[in-house]
Amino acid sequence: MQPTEPAQPQSQQMKSLSFSSQMSREDEEMARSALSAFRAKEDEIEKRKMEVRERVKAQLGRVEEETRRLANIREELETMADPMRKEVSLVRKKIDSVNKELKPLGATVQKKEREYKEALDTFNEKNREKVQLITKLMEMGQLVGESEKLRLKKLEELSKSIETE
Repeated sequence: MQPTEPAQPQSQQMKSLSFSSQMSREDEEMARSALSAFRAKEDEIEKRKMEVRERVKAQLGRVEEETRRLANIREELETMADPMRKEVSLVRKKIDSVNKELKPLGATVQKKEREYKEALDTFNEKNREKVQLITKLMEMGQLVGESEKLRLKKLEELSKSIETE
């Protein structure tokens, strides 16, 4: 019985070896197919990563180009706006300086206008006085003339009366 016993484990070992070699061939095939599937998926993932990288790079390139364009446009606008700002500020400064000069001149003009009105009023008043004095003078001249006539008449009468005596 002993010799059959060792034969049995050997046959079992053989069966188990053949089973295990079959298993390992199946396992190897499964492992290979799993590995190839894994590699295929990994390749697909890598391919997608590269596509996404390329799209991101392209988008970044477009964004950088647009940024450069915007910077150029901003510079152009600033160069356009700056001269206008400078000119406007210069004009405002000139206006302010002219206003500062005009304020005392305006006050002087108002003062001179008042003085002119006062002088004109004084002139008109003196003119009226002159007219009144001339009128009085003329009246007096008439009175003097009449008085002279009366005196001459009296003198003539006196002289007649002296001659007749």
